[in-house]
Amino acid sequence: MTSLDPMVPRPFLVTHARREGADLATIEIVPAEGEMPAFQPGQFNMLYVFGIGEIAVSVSGDPANSTRFDHTIRDVGQVSSALARLKPGAMLGVRGPFGTSWPCAQSEGADVVFVAGGLGLAPLRPAIYHLLANRSKYGRVIVLYGTRGPGEILYQHELEQWRKRLDVDIQVTVDHADASWRGNVGVVPRLIPRLGLDGPNSIAMVCGPEIMMRFSAVALHDAGVPLDRIYVSMERNMKCAVGLCGHCQFGPDFICKDGAVMTYDRIATRMMVREL
Repeated sequence: MTSLDPMVPRPFLVTHARREGADLATIEIVPAEGEMPAFQPGQFNMLYVFGIGEIAVSVSGDPANSTRFDHTIRDVGQVSSALARLKPGAMLGVRGPFGTSWPCAQSEGADVVFVAGGLGLAPLRPAIYHLLANRSKYGRVIVLYGTRGPGEILYQHELEQWRKRLDVDIQVTVDHADASWRGNVGVVPRLIPRLGLDGPNSIAMVCGPEIMMRFSAVALHDAGVPLDRIYVSMERNMKCAVGLCGHCQFGPDFICKDGAVMTYDRIATRMMVREL
């Protein structure tokens, strides 16, 4: 559910804010008035800081929690920096949720592989929540997560809690290890050949930098996963979220309307074109 005019932000209040790392923060927000909109895993909101601007940010919380939105934000620009600095009690504008969703229902009965790079774990997190809450409906559940270094691992406590479960395979890798690291070293696509996937019975959900998603899709396809069963999130520069401004055009598609979650077979050739 969105506001009657999708271009008009609704006022939301920050109820909790926490640092996730040196340049990452998670804010929890609730409507200042009216009903809380529902969302599907993979959808995004447009978050507006009054007097500064707005950006698209995927919802990163539990879809079963109907009381709030969670958003994890990297402090990299003027708007994202302002969002990352918001404290409880602050107000912001929200438009959304918008966009397509991860194929949670379509994945029932299949093995599911999540492949995340860096902040890409945040958009995948709602789908992981959903699958773990409905674990009996799925086959193998595998979460592969890669970051640049041990100090940049997102949601560390939660990853450890998931790792303690016997019904999910959690594998974390880093590009560059330090003296304390005892886990995998290397880029996350290198973990895929080790999984022994039942390719035709697998569905993959992939989110991260585009080069990481491209190499992950190749590795998944080499492991037997059909390209139309590999889903990626194309979180590109979005200004309006309703397909009017053209900032998110990607060939014939507008990411805000046709995505951000898309099957890889639909966009594979375009992802090979530099600067598209």
